[in-house]
Order: sequence, then structure tokens, then C-alpha cells
Amino acid sequence: MTTPIIRARHVAIIMDGNGRWAKKRHLPRVVGHQRGVEAVRKLVRSLKDSDLECLTLYAFSSENWRRPEDEVDDLMDLMRKFIRSDLEEFVENGVRLRIVGDYQALAPDIVDLLENALDRTSQGTRTVAVALNYGGQQEIARAARLAAEAGPVTAEAIESHLFTADLPPLDLLIRTSGEVRLSNFLLWQAAYAEMLFLDVLWPDFTPAHLADALDQFAVRERRYGGR
Repeated sequence: MTTPIIRARHVAIIMDGNGRWAKKRHLPRVVGHQRGVEAVRKLVRSLKDSDLECLTLYAFSSENWRRPEDEVDDLMDLMRKFIRSDLEEFVENGVRLRIVGDYQALAPDIVDLLENALDRTSQGTRTVAVALNYGGQQEIARAARLAAEAGPVTAEAIESHLFTADLPPLDLLIRTSGEVRLSNFLLWQAAYAEMLFLDVLWPDFTPAHLADALDQFAVRERRYGGR
């Protein structure tokens, strides 16, 4: 019997390998991060030719604050530049920006840029969710606390208080760079998501890699614990 083809609505990506990409080429780590931003830009642009409803990108975890201060500063500067340079393109292409995580703990000027971008893109029909200052365990603890304040703590109540509550269920989680772990990303949401671990480093990830991943997802059999 032929396996039915299924369509992914929501894909999340752990964008890993910027530093190793730069190291292999004897370049500063910041160059790897710059090339990683270019990969994001190309991927977002490709969404207009896709029927994917939501793409979630792991950009900065709550653990990334432990990195050297100069690297964190470089990442924050790249974020500022990306928002300023690409916001109009998001609006023109009907892309809605969503932030997953405690972004209000970032620098005040970045918070202002993000909130302006959230407002400007609010009418978009296709979502790009960016995980900033995000940790999956912290998200679950926060959601459980909010659920307890509102009433009985059930799985449904916790889910309603997750950062992703208004997004489609996660279908496919991709990690680049050859690492095979979740790194505290979307732990609740990934409970029944399909997973794909790729050897490609993030700056080398292209829309063709995403298209291939969606093709692989389309023929997987999802049972959700059933037979």
C-alpha cells in the first residue's frame, strides 16, 4: 500500500554550525554568523514559493549568554542590522514575524526594533517565528506556573500558555551541523514532531535542503503512539 503524502505546516530549525564553518575556513567566528544570517535571508525569501505556514528558527538561546561577550555583542549587532535591512521585505512579502522567548530582556533598542517589526508585520499570512533568549525547560516552567494561576494544571492548560500557543503544531524539527540533540529547544512542542539531523553546517543550508526535508517528511508515517 502506498504511504499517503502529508504536508508539513510548521517546521523548526536549530541553526547550528556557524562557528565551525568559519573555523574550517580560518575566518573569525563573526564571519560565520554573518554567513548564517545570509542563509536565513535566502530561506525566508524562498517561503513565498512554499505552502509552509510557519518556520521557527532558533536564533539565540537563554544559554547563549555564556558565550564570550564580544561574540554576544556581534550576534546582537547582526540582529539589529537584519531587522533594519529586511523589515520592509517581510512586509512586502506578507511575512508575519513572531518572537518566541523572553525577548524583552534584550537591550532596549533591540526590544524597540522587534516590537516595531511585530507591529508592522502583524497582518502577514505566513509566519517566521524567531526564538530569542529562549529555553524549552524555562518555557514549560513558565507555562505551568501561568496554568496553575488560572486553574487546574493539565496538558491543555500548559500548552495554551506556551510561547507557540497561536502557531500550528510542530511537524518537523531540523538540526544542522551533524549534532544529534535538541539543546533545550521546543521540548514540549517536539513530543510528536518528526526529526531530521543533517551534516551540513548552517551557512551552507539552502532552500533546496529545506525542500528535500519537506519531501522526506511527506512520506513519513506519523502514528502519535497508535499502530
